[in-house]
Amino acid sequence: MRIALDLKNIRNFVSQDELNAYIPALTDAASKLANGTGEGNDFLGWLNLPENYDREEFARIQAAAAKIRSDSKALVVIGIGGSYLGARAVIEFLRSPLYNQLPKETPDIYFVGNNLSADAVNEVITLIGDRDFSINVISKSGTTTEPAVIFRVFKELMYKRYGAEEARRRIYATTDKARGALKTLATAEGYETFVIPDNVGGRYSVLTAVGLLPIACAGIDIEALMQGAQDAMIEMRSPGLDNPAWAYAAARNELFRKGKGIEILACYDPSFRFMAEWWKQLYGESEGKDKTGIFPASVDLTADLHSMGQYIQDGVRNLMETVVHIGRANTTLAVPNDDDNLDGLNFLSGRDLYEVNEQAFLGTLLAHVDGGVPNMVINLPARDEASLGELIYFYELACGLSGYVLGVNPFNQPGVEAYKVNMFALLGKPGYEDKQAALKARLAD
Repeated sequence: MRIALDLKNIRNFVSQDELNAYIPALTDAASKLANGTGEGNDFLGWLNLPENYDREEFARIQAAAAKIRSDSKALVVIGIGGSYLGARAVIEFLRSPLYNQLPKETPDIYFVGNNLSADAVNEVITLIGDRDFSINVISKSGTTTEPAVIFRVFKELMYKRYGAEEARRRIYATTDKARGALKTLATAEGYETFVIPDNVGGRYSVLTAVGLLPIACAGIDIEALMQGAQDAMIEMRSPGLDNPAWAYAAARNELFRKGKGIEILACYDPSFRFMAEWWKQLYGESEGKDKTGIFPASVDLTADLHSMGQYIQDGVRNLMETVVHIGRANTTLAVPNDDDNLDGLNFLSGRDLYEVNEQAFLGTLLAHVDGGVPNMVINLPARDEASLGELIYFYELACGLSGYVLGVNPFNQPGVEAYKVNMFALLGKPGYEDKQAALKARLAD
């Protein structure tokens, strides 16, 4: 395998016997996943997806991405939650957080529909300007408020600019196979459509058309990404704590049992920021229910050592930390010599910046462990498609295992509807009149 999990820095907090005690629960969890006998078993399509994905649709994704790259300078991706986080995470990690600012042959990619900010939407419209653009709207139902509202905005812009016939060729809908508002519209208008599988929940959907079309538009090798995920899927079928997904699930559950209720995900490369955002949704929605669950948080290091570092080092000892460590950088940069040496850093002259960053990682790891924060390290050999495919599958599998060990359904999200009911009522949606009156009375108190 390309990735490896290092647990030696939790030894002062968790014994091997305590980890071994999770083997029966993990065996049961793995059986529930493999045999579809656990709660949420109608959302297990991700489990064998890297091997069983639709090859015909995959080829259409590649063809559509090639068309978008040839006729568009910008792609507007409209979606929220799992409908955008995975794609953005992969693009920023494998390309750059500054992807849109860098010179390239591929289109700029703007992610909208994940908020209701007029300023944010208008800024994207300004950035597109008079350049040719395409739209990829992603929604299972087509009625989720944020993306549905923003799709109205960009659809109107598209039709005004190109006319109906050309606009239809520039809008790609990733949605339900057979039903829903977006599917109905796409069929009526003749948009090319891609499928959100019924048995894959949004937060597990990055390796479906949901993520793959935008990712391919950025020029990323989606075949290598899927191959990495397939390699992980095959390797991680083996039972036992030598399986990193099993070991990660056991370690975090035991640390949670011992009062470590917050897991911080850290990386020493800013390209990982949205991978952490994707991970937060994956684990937060999967485990945070029934008044239990580890709270997923993230930090960007070394930057956050100068802000959150104080709390991690000396705050409440309810933290565990997982560091994704990248084995090498894609480029080199030597620290220059300075004759005046006013900053006292000439001892670093000529050394590669990756080496400096590496020592910052190692020094921080030891300091945090000494400060009472157990550290797990996920070693990733490089920022490449195959390694990232493995990491994605590792996290998905470990999440399913961990959720079952925790005793929750890792594949539902009953709590996400509460805000929607209140929002609809306050906005005056028909049928919510009584709720609206009650909420307004509460707000007036």
